[in-house]
Amino acid sequence: MGFSKDNMVGFLLALSSSAFIGASFIIKKKGLRRAAAASGVRAGVGGFSYLLEPLWWAGMITMIVGEVANFVAYAFAPAVLVTPLGALSIIVSAVLAHFLLKEKLHKLGILGCVMCISGSVIIVIHAPQERAITSVQEIWNLATQTSFLLYVASVIVLVFILVFHFVPLYGHTNVLVFTGICSLMGSLSVMSVKALGTSLKLTFEGVNQLIYPETWFFMLVVLTCVITQMNYLNKALDTFNTAVVSPIYYVMFTSLTILASVIMFKDWDGQSGENILSEICGFIVVLSGTILLHVTKDYERSPSFRGNCTPLSPSLSTRLCSGNGELLKHDEEYVPPEEVCLRRQDLY
Repeated sequence: MGFSKDNMVGFLLALSSSAFIGASFIIKKKGLRRAAAASGVRAGVGGFSYLLEPLWWAGMITMIVGEVANFVAYAFAPAVLVTPLGALSIIVSAVLAHFLLKEKLHKLGILGCVMCISGSVIIVIHAPQERAITSVQEIWNLATQTSFLLYVASVIVLVFILVFHFVPLYGHTNVLVFTGICSLMGSLSVMSVKALGTSLKLTFEGVNQLIYPETWFFMLVVLTCVITQMNYLNKALDTFNTAVVSPIYYVMFTSLTILASVIMFKDWDGQSGENILSEICGFIVVLSGTILLHVTKDYERSPSFRGNCTPLSPSLSTRLCSGNGELLKHDEEYVPPEEVCLRRQDLY
């Protein structure tokens, strides 16, 4: 793939976006903890006290800056180039969580970070050229093709099932529920962001696209999807370890976004089988890196903790420490390993 001036601008914007978004996870998490400690009601169980916490708003502003940079990047470069670079936000988030939130990153997690970077580079090198788009109406035609409408319908149905059936039952014990909602809505928001960003870019270039209702429709979709994403991302961050939420969210979000882009924009049309295979292999490397980050996140404990009791899986430790799910409702989310050990001994 030749790196045009627009692609380079999009590439740099995507890199800066990943740095801001990765840092925002940590800042917001610290804000959520402060709010829970002050009010006694966590966001994961329906609390909204974090809205009064300045640190949470600092994290939100940081995320907004990152999202704006990401938004502009989509106007300059194809989604298959911009989206995989989100892996860098995982690295930023995992490293900062290790030092600031004391959520330990195993040495193998460093290998996972390297794999994320390597896979992203492979995808970037073999990413297809973006098709030239001259009006928002052209994007509307792509968005209303039968194949993409079927994808949109499937996403909406899955989101409703997750929200009304799985959230009440498994939302606080299975990280895939909250992150699944975020990722599904995220794939639609990226397509709308791409459409809106292209419309604004054309408008700034002198071809006014604001006179078309399609532009405003895409803006409404973006707002709806982003609000939904933020709500359930807050719940996921408050309920589960940041080092788990970030990579799982990235894998699901990137997979669904690439799928949506391939369906809507026909990114792989005209590409050689070798390039497509390279992109798939690159994504598998990224996926493997994120899984490695996930499975090794709790391997390193303090010496005293390692000597007294064995680590628990995320879902099991959540159930043991929270009992029926209400015991920790008024506690700060982080529980020191020694306290987990004592609580576990009390159960016996």
